[in-house]
Amino acid sequence: MIGADAIRGHIDLILLAILEHGRSYAYEISKTLERRSSGEYTIKQTTLYTAVKRLQAQGLLDAHEELSETGKPRTYYALTPEGHEQLALKRDEWRSTRALVDQFAVPTEDAQPSPAAQPTHEQDQVPS
Repeated sequence: MIGADAIRGHIDLILLAILEHGRSYAYEISKTLERRSSGEYTIKQTTLYTAVKRLQAQGLLDAHEELSETGKPRTYYALTPEGHEQLALKRDEWRSTRALVDQFAVPTEDAQPSPAAQPTHEQDQVPS
């Protein structure tokens, strides 16, 4: 299971990507996220609604109500043109972030220790 701290800075990207191909409502968004993450991440409803309202306030999502099959009102969210642009920017940012983190998280054979980790000549000398 992936913790909320690991995902926190990427919720906007995830939600925009889910809505990229069409409108959806909050419960369906949360189920799509859970399914596409193979159950590794479940979003809290408060996190989802806070993010959706923030994206809507930024002009990245449109929202409108329709009646569901049961007759209850349901709010559907869809990307605006600005939302599509922001998604492209967030994807670029993600690629850069992932590349940077991989420099530290993925072990490589050619990784060199930092200069601070290497002993200096003074550290090598035994006091007389």
